[in-house]
Amino acid sequence: MQTLLPALEISAGDDPGALAPRTPFADPRAPTILEIGYGGGEHLARLASENPGTNFVGAEAFTGGIGKMLEKIDDRDIENVRLYTQDAVGLLRGLPDNALAGAYLLYPDPWPKKRHHKRRFVSPLTLDELTRTIRPGGFFRFATDIEDYANWTLAHIVRHPGFVWPHVAPLGWHVPFEGWQPTRYEEKARRQGRMKSWYLTFMRVSPAV
Repeated sequence: MQTLLPALEISAGDDPGALAPRTPFADPRAPTILEIGYGGGEHLARLASENPGTNFVGAEAFTGGIGKMLEKIDDRDIENVRLYTQDAVGLLRGLPDNALAGAYLLYPDPWPKKRHHKRRFVSPLTLDELTRTIRPGGFFRFATDIEDYANWTLAHIVRHPGFVWPHVAPLGWHVPFEGWQPTRYEEKARRQGRMKSWYLTFMRVSPAV
């Protein structure tokens, strides 16, 4: 946290809302993928290691998760990850238009009580920002083990003009993403008896001319 994070952290720029990594990516023109709430960082670290020609940004506000991610970056000599340590909405608001090739939201807090649903990350506000920051043809991938949150996300997506849900085979939403390896949250869900997950991929549509 003291030695590695300062070099990798994305901080506010001189202009309001401007965000930039303190250490620029080796190739700023390479596609950039965001993971929102990366938890312990296992998925983000693996993707970055397997795709050295892609830039990755992780947004996580909890110190424990940030520390685990930094350990993985240090142990594996990962050079293509930058970290944002505050609320991910602030990051999205500060990114330029079409800055991202895709984004992941994996096993977010489901806020199961109805009175807390407004705290769920998927909302018209965040979908507006994802629409603005993900370039046409890019993806938004969402995974959860909570059926109600999967339904919530689908309901919001189908009403939003920025994304489409490509046709999938019956029950295809239970098939993990290509190359998927379970996160520790998914493994915890299985131990607690939640044996199904929903893996949803949405595509950013081109704006109407």
